[in-house]
Amino acid sequence: MIEQSLAGLMQGFGVALVPNHLMWSLFGVLVGNLVGVIPGMGTMSTISVLLPLTFGMQPVPAILMLAGVFYGSTYGGAISAILLNLPSHAPHAVACLDGYPLTKQGKGGKALGLAMFASFFATIFGILVMIFASPLLVAIAFKFGPADIFSVMLLGLLAGSTMARGSPLKGVAAVLLGLLCGVVGTDVNSGIVRFSLGTSELWEGVSLISLALGMFAVGDFLLNVNRTTYVAHSAAVSVRDMLPNWGDIKKSLSPILRGTIIGTLFGAMPGTGPTITSFIGYAFERKISKTPERFGHGAIEGVVASEAASHAKAQVDFIPTMCLGIPGDPIMALILGALMIQGITPGPQLITEHPDLFWGLIASFWVGNALLLLLNIPMIGIWVKVLRVPYRYLFPAAMFFVAIGVYSHDNNLYHIAEVLVIGAISAILVALQFPLAPILLGFVLGPMVEENFRRALTLSNGDLATFVERPISTVFVAVSALLLVVQTVSYVRGTRSKLGVSMP
Repeated sequence: MIEQSLAGLMQGFGVALVPNHLMWSLFGVLVGNLVGVIPGMGTMSTISVLLPLTFGMQPVPAILMLAGVFYGSTYGGAISAILLNLPSHAPHAVACLDGYPLTKQGKGGKALGLAMFASFFATIFGILVMIFASPLLVAIAFKFGPADIFSVMLLGLLAGSTMARGSPLKGVAAVLLGLLCGVVGTDVNSGIVRFSLGTSELWEGVSLISLALGMFAVGDFLLNVNRTTYVAHSAAVSVRDMLPNWGDIKKSLSPILRGTIIGTLFGAMPGTGPTITSFIGYAFERKISKTPERFGHGAIEGVVASEAASHAKAQVDFIPTMCLGIPGDPIMALILGALMIQGITPGPQLITEHPDLFWGLIASFWVGNALLLLLNIPMIGIWVKVLRVPYRYLFPAAMFFVAIGVYSHDNNLYHIAEVLVIGAISAILVALQFPLAPILLGFVLGPMVEENFRRALTLSNGDLATFVERPISTVFVAVSALLLVVQTVSYVRGTRSKLGVSMP
């Protein structure tokens, strides 16, 4: 198994270092880093905008580019969080707690340097886990039948909905809405058109690009349309400021290791995003600290532990996405959709059927993260200046590229209108505090859930007991039921507690 993994990794480096592949990986890293620095320009929106570009690309460079955007943005987000107390993305909110106080103490450069070191270490550890755990998962996954795959995906849908921020009922409703969008169009088995509303353009279903751009690009624009100011700041960091001394490094090593382990453990759990993981890493570090009162006032341990947990989680998220076809978070769902656009079905067969893609992706993580570390240090001054760009220029420019990308999909103006309608509905849902990520999760997994459900019933002559007769399926159905019970009890207790507080 180890020899097989090492051989695959060598093959992957041969793929990742091809000049064309390396160029697209570098492009994704630079775009992701820029997006991570600018508050309000989310990773989801950027990947959605770049999805149409992948239609004219080969599968390997397309996925390398999107992956570069993903982990590039996780690096850039720490810059605005630590220097300006502005978390560009939710996982970096924890870095603000101690990172910004360190900046006010004149130690922002050291905090940023150690945060980048923690991110790099956690990412490398996550890559090693991917290298040796993925073939093991595949060996196990080959034993999965249609009923087992359905049960696994059912757990992924429930985890993604009930673990979303806010009401779990709204999370379940969002997943159901995504499932409904996923079954629009012509049924593959019967040829019957479903839920098309009499519109011939919907015979092929709702476009993934339209849904993603509408929810995460147009929706963001509508919610921030009146935001015309930019962030004034005076933070200035040089390369020398980012070099920590040995005492800071020694103090950070153990928190980095603990945060990395926490992030790795949560990486294989669908529905647990990097935000939750970073908070857990921070809370654990504060809990075991002999001086917990320092946290929130400039404890470097809090910064590096949360960043390590977030980055390890982000890296290991690729394991269930690529090997089982279960996205760990909405960004992974988009990458899953990009694979399906290329005609590649994620799952146990991915490593054997497309080894160049799988191992090339893993090798690109090494190359891309090394590029990030080398680029971020000398370019820190540029990234800080980018924070001065007004929003009134950023968002209209993004909308222009959204329109171009959607139209270039199949030269149909209908899809532009589709994106606008989805964006307006998304803005309303956000205003009503409905999470958007479960919608995308339901949309991407919905067709696969339906396909495996119908296939399992066909093989069992319509007997629903097949989902509890197979050992693997029984385990995942039981875990799904347990998750529903736990979330329901937690929600009822929380509701009663609120009612008890509000009553005289």
